[in-house]
Amino acid sequence: MTADVLNISNVDKDRGKTRVLNDVSLMVQPGKRVALLGHNGAGKSTLIKSILGLTPIHSGAITVDGAAPGTGAARRATAYLPEAVSFHPALTGREQLTLFAKLDGAKADIAGLLKRVGLSDALDRRIGTYSKGMRQRLGLAQVLLGKPAVALLDEPTSGLDPISRQDLYAIIDQLAGQGTAVLIASHALTEVEARTDRIAIMSKGHLVADDTLTGLSRRAGLPIRLRVRATDNADAIAAQIGGQRINGASVELHCTPDDKMAQLRRITDLGDAVADLEITPPKLEDLYRHFAAQDASEDLS
Repeated sequence: MTADVLNISNVDKDRGKTRVLNDVSLMVQPGKRVALLGHNGAGKSTLIKSILGLTPIHSGAITVDGAAPGTGAARRATAYLPEAVSFHPALTGREQLTLFAKLDGAKADIAGLLKRVGLSDALDRRIGTYSKGMRQRLGLAQVLLGKPAVALLDEPTSGLDPISRQDLYAIIDQLAGQGTAVLIASHALTEVEARTDRIAIMSKGHLVADDTLTGLSRRAGLPIRLRVRATDNADAIAAQIGGQRINGASVELHCTPDDKMAQLRRITDLGDAVADLEITPPKLEDLYRHFAAQDASEDLS
């Protein structure tokens, strides 16, 4: 297994006169979970299809566990969960997964896999009776067959209730724990913010950001919000540290990441005048808007 089990290097892809992937480079190491974010039309689906070998690229290179997309070796190394899974409605969950296992040549505990994704009560029901969320769970069980080097998950929580979403990310954690490189294309920013190792953001075919959440925050330089709740006198606190009074009892101010520690020391020096302190860093939604807007402004320049 290579150091970067999924390696995308300087990839360009044209559709007619439109460049839908523009010099995209992205690497995913074994055991890492990378979120791939972007608006509709940003290039996420095209990139995933290119990794799967379903659509050719015009320049650059992609390797999956050292193999070219679409080759037998790459297919054996890759597991894929599309946003809209489709199975034969007349088969039961057990029959469908058994068929996949035979096609893959994998020896699997079918009942155990279906239990793992929460389908133990429906393993002998026909798939035609499954809800969308249940079909999504069955698709995830297919991903778990064998030990894929790379798992590509396209909107994996689509159709799932909140508890099922938590269960799914727990399974994704297990996948990563066994050494699988996981690439998750998603619009659910709140979910991936806490459950991935890196965030990759696409905009208009460009990869505009690729870093940890902390690294993205540092690069963006977006302000951190500090809210200080006064013990008695919010006006006195505001006079010393600046900021704006909130609800008569608190003071809110913003600082840059570089100034955060200095500002916290000033607040600490206030002693018992401070009853509480809330620190709110930029959220992933803020960072996403920042980098996507940055790409748009560059296009206009």
